[in-house]
Amino acid sequence: MVRELQRELQKKQRFASDASHELRTTIAGLRTELEEARLHPGETDLCDLLANALRNVERLNAIITDMRILAEMEAGPPSEPQQVDLAELVHDEIGRRTDCIAVRHRLETGVTVVAIPIRISRVLTNLLDNAQRHAHQMIEVRVSRDGDSAELTVTDDGEGVAESEREHIFQRFTRLQAARRLDHTGTGLGLAIARDIAQAHIGSLHVREAETGGACFVLRLPLAGSVAPVGTPLDP
Repeated sequence: MVRELQRELQKKQRFASDASHELRTTIAGLRTELEEARLHPGETDLCDLLANALRNVERLNAIITDMRILAEMEAGPPSEPQQVDLAELVHDEIGRRTDCIAVRHRLETGVTVVAIPIRISRVLTNLLDNAQRHAHQMIEVRVSRDGDSAELTVTDDGEGVAESEREHIFQRFTRLQAARRLDHTGTGLGLAIARDIAQAHIGSLHVREAETGGACFVLRLPLAGSVAPVGTPLDP
């Protein structure tokens, strides 16, 4: 029991250290730019300064938002799990988005899971945000049954994820070179949060190579009536 408590404490300390590093790095970059502008106002392009400052502020806001989500998950489920039709949830979520790349969908109706809707929506949002960053011109979401499991996939036609990195990308604050190049405001928490939510629902989330050559993220959840999620708090 003591060893278990020590492991949990180490997890929390490591997460706090990683989070503070990400915040300090972003703040330091913002401060440096502002100090340079103050020292050399005549050499400063105001439009560039404001654009860079806003990017840093957006990144700070994204980190804080994701940290709040993680804290809420540790505190336990926000509401009781209920029966959720995945096709309806996906259809509604896609309908609310305004994306650069249109999202195609192939949704099997009646695929029902016992889940907390807001958290499954968060998984889908994070996966779609990731796909929008990496896709060239195609994103597709599918919902189907597979045995006693529901399967939701998000596929893109981007560069894909190297096999050696397919577990690494689910670690907190992990951002591969391609992700950093495509989005300077990402936090490296989105996929980690998505997997934590999947596991809290007694499900799984992994990535494989898509038929398009890009990435295919696969969320699997127990169908309603098979195994109900316990909704236990999650550790960082």
